[in-house]
Parts: sequence; structure tokens; C-alpha cells
Amino acid sequence: MTQRPGFHAPFFMGVDVGGTTIKIGIVDDRGQSLSRVVVPTEAQKPVDVGMANLERCAHESVEHAGLTMDDIHSVGLATPGTMDITAGMLLTPGNLPTWHHFPIRQAVADRLKKPTVLQNDANAAAFGEFWVGTAHDAASAVMWTLGTGVGCGIVIHDVIIEGQHSHGGESGHNIVQMDGGRRNVDGRYGSLEAYCSATALVKRCQEALDAGSPSSLKAQIEAGQPLNPKMIGAAAEAGDELSDQLIMETARVLGVATVTMMHTIDPSMILIGGAMTFGRNDNPVGRKFLQRIKDEVKARAFPFLSERTSIDFAKLGGDAGYIGAAGCVRLKLTGKSASGPSMQNHSYPC
Repeated sequence: MTQRPGFHAPFFMGVDVGGTTIKIGIVDDRGQSLSRVVVPTEAQKPVDVGMANLERCAHESVEHAGLTMDDIHSVGLATPGTMDITAGMLLTPGNLPTWHHFPIRQAVADRLKKPTVLQNDANAAAFGEFWVGTAHDAASAVMWTLGTGVGCGIVIHDVIIEGQHSHGGESGHNIVQMDGGRRNVDGRYGSLEAYCSATALVKRCQEALDAGSPSSLKAQIEAGQPLNPKMIGAAAEAGDELSDQLIMETARVLGVATVTMMHTIDPSMILIGGAMTFGRNDNPVGRKFLQRIKDEVKARAFPFLSERTSIDFAKLGGDAGYIGAAGCVRLKLTGKSASGPSMQNHSYPC
């Protein structure tokens, strides 16, 4: 076994497959990253192209970590979309159109010659935060991931809520408006994703601009800049009223959804992560966004819960997926807990 000063064997490979990129990192037994490599997924091409990219990325990540494949204990694999976790199958992931009904767990195990565990990407990200992120001292956590869609992961005492059919925690599809609701990219009406995703924010903003709402964004769009959440956040920071209103409305709806999760799960902590967090606590817009969620929770949740449930931003950023995937395979194949000190005197099934 190769020795790496400051790191602790065994070493695990975390693989985070997305519609645009594949991100792979080597993680030690304490959740420290030794390397991180990103390659294009090329999701529109045949799945063998994507798998070849994944294999190349995996070997590069091992090399960058100063290890060999013999040093890697096992592989944690996080993927998006509908899946059968028990069977190791992708079903119909929307952003991986050529990967439908693909036995991805076995394909990765065969290519890398390592035991492989499959997990939903939002679940993996939540587990990463539970292991070594913002929730590392929590007994349980719910994590919203705000990006192209809205993902959600639920972890309770080392247990990821997968559900009977591998779709536990798909709370981005919870209904927040019964009648006349907005439509998300999958064609469903009234879901959280139709209001709080990056796609939804851009769409709502464009609708408001088309209806004549004044905004500094118009000049940027006319200059050829594509409308995106980062632009909307920057405009809000500069005092643009429309951008601020749209972001606060997003926070209001997410706050309502958060209350539902609190009354259903009663977690120790609620985390907000993903690409659309408006600079998190380092930016005034991010801080205002988080506070608006908390205000909505305070107004709607049981007072006992609103006083005791911590709500904060996730801290691992884009690394949460591969770190969490590594943590998932570590838990499943070695039985090592990810729970923090608050759980040391408790015994729960993994």
C-alpha cells in the first residue's frame, strides 16, 4: 500500500457523473481529497464514449493522487436521473439520453476492476455534507441542490433514504402549487423544481422582462450576454429590483418546501447547495436568500422545529458529489460510520 503523509488509508474513488462533465476524485478514510479530475461526459454520443471518458478520468485521478489502482479500495458512483439502485441500472436519465437502461454499476466495475456502489447524485452530495461538510456533527440532514433542476438528499443516522423503488428523497418534484402551477422541464405542473431551479429562475425572469418589467438586465441581454442565475444575482447585488424580487420569491417557495421536509423528516439540519446559491454566506445576496428561507420557515413551521432546526448553506460545493460517493462506498463495503460525535452513543442500522 502506497503511503501518503497526512492521508489515511484505505483510499476510495468517488465518481460524479453529470450531463456535461464527469468528476472523479480520490478520497481517504477521513474524507480528505487527494485529487480531483474533470472530463467531458459527451452525453449526446454513444454511452461507450462516455464510459471511455470515465475510465480515462479515473486513471488520471489515481495518478494525480500519487497512488496506483492497487491502492484503491473501491468505487462510489453517483449519477443523475431515474435509476434502480439495487440492480445498478440507469433507467431514463434526462441529461444522459444515450445512457438509458444501462447497467452502469457493472460497466464501471468491469472497466476499473473494483467493487462499485451506485447512488443517486443528490443523495451522494447530501452524504458528503453529512460526512465531512456542514452537517458533519448533525444526526440527520436534508440537502436541497439547486441547479438545472432541484435535487434533494436525506440522510438519517448514516442511512440514505433511497426508498422502495430507488426514488426516495426526490423532493424537488414535490407539488407546491396544485392548480395553475408552472411547468418544469419534465412536463409536470406545480412542482418545486418549476419554481426554484436555475432553469425556472431564468424563465421567470425572461417572462417578466418580456412583460415590460424594468431591469438593468435588459442592456446586458441586448449586448449579447446570455441570461443566467449568476447574472441575475449580480444584478440583485447592484440594486436591480426585479432580480431581487425573483430571488426572494425563489427563497419563499423553497422555504415552504423546507417546512414540508421539517414536518415530514424532522432533521437536525437543512442544507442549501448546488450551483445556484448566490455566493452563499460570502455574498449579501446569498445571505439575504438564506434569511428569506429562514423567515418563511419561522412563519410556517411548528415553533419548536423552527427554533431548533439549523438551516445553512452546504460547504463542499461541486466536490460534494464525488466525496459523498466515496463516503457511500466506504459505508457500504467497510461499515465505517460517517456520523459525527453526536451519534457515537447510538446504534442504528446502516
